[in-house]
Amino acid sequence: MDARTTLRLLPWLSPDGKPCFLANGSGNGYVSRLADETEDLQLAEGLEVLVAARRVLGDPLSPNVEVRYAAIRLSECLADVLRVAESRGRRLPTADDTDEDGADSETAP
Repeated sequence: MDARTTLRLLPWLSPDGKPCFLANGSGNGYVSRLADETEDLQLAEGLEVLVAARRVLGDPLSPNVEVRYAAIRLSECLADVLRVAESRGRRLPTADDTDEDGADSETAP
């Protein structure tokens, strides 16, 4: 297992704006559960913002300030969703982690 799969990218940044990581354990620890809940909230918020933005962008008479606000919120949510996708993608098994039958090599007999 390499460093890429042993560290989990967390869905928040440090106060300095740097990525935060968690050493993978069982995945049932407090920080791991908090990260899962935070990711779920970020994805739900992204969907809500998308619905609202589509409504604003679908109205040709929407004021510029509303269109700008929608774009700002969409870009914030997109950053969150990309971080969630990267984090989850890092935790997917790679071809090296599975045998030719597709079974997880760590659990294969």
